[in-house]
Amino acid sequence: MKARVLQLNPILVPAINDQLAARYTVHKHFETADPEGWLRDNGAGVDAVITGGHTGISRAMLEQMPALKVVAVNGVGTDAVDLAYCRARGLPVTATLGALTEDVADLAIGLLIAACRNLCAGDRFVRDGQWELKPQPSAIPLARRFSGMRVGVVGMGRVGRAVAQRAAAFGCPISYTDLRRMDDVPYRFVADLVELARDSDALVLCAAADQAEGIVNAAVLDALGPRGFLVNVARGRLVNEADLQAALAAGAIAGAGLDVFVDEPRVPLALRQSDSVTLQAHRASATWETRAAMGEMVLASLEQALAGQRPAMSLTT
Repeated sequence: MKARVLQLNPILVPAINDQLAARYTVHKHFETADPEGWLRDNGAGVDAVITGGHTGISRAMLEQMPALKVVAVNGVGTDAVDLAYCRARGLPVTATLGALTEDVADLAIGLLIAACRNLCAGDRFVRDGQWELKPQPSAIPLARRFSGMRVGVVGMGRVGRAVAQRAAAFGCPISYTDLRRMDDVPYRFVADLVELARDSDALVLCAAADQAEGIVNAAVLDALGPRGFLVNVARGRLVNEADLQAALAAGAIAGAGLDVFVDEPRVPLALRQSDSVTLQAHRASATWETRAAMGEMVLASLEQALAGQRPAMSLTT
């Protein structure tokens, strides 16, 4: 008899879905008309759960699945999972750590270049036929050079290091802040976030920091200054969005590139309407290559846990 897998989020790579269907009896919870009723009637027979970092899984759901052997997060965020409860229960919670690094770092640099060079505003200028109407060079404001900018990285983990490596290739001096100095990186450590912002032309948020909230506030944005840029590919709640909107409106910073937001998918109107902001819909890992790699890691976690082994990517056991 096949193990029963409860899938809380869709997986967009057909080959991964085919492998799941071949190996397990998969119930797609996100397609169920009465998900609470289904779980009440069938939760006792569920062997594994697949969820996403944003969705996670509540303790109330976990308590309805006494036979559960693994929670496989198809992502790196685990703040929506009660890790303490899972740890006490001896329940492995896995994540796809490392699979997202290159693509997230690529998008961080892409957002920064787009914000500095006004790529999205320039695209709209051409698409809307404004170039023909206003062919004079002064119709589009001059942009900001990215190469050589002082880049401050918040969080020198996997993604932070990949961002720093890419920015350094553009001749950018790199500084960073984290909970502690990293002895294995060549970049300048700055303990205080405000000081890092003051010494940077661009601040790139890469920290997982599941428990942090609003650390990029008015003081940090003021320190970043009217020629400074903010990029966030980490957690939306790291930024005080009201302070960011005020800073952009007042010209206190030059612009921002944002992939994550406090209350997704709801993005504040002021950010959506600002030509100084480049926006993405939480898409940093959204490539075929990364999503396939994430799916393979989910499959491996299920296989290991259901065979009675400790999953290699377990964060709780």
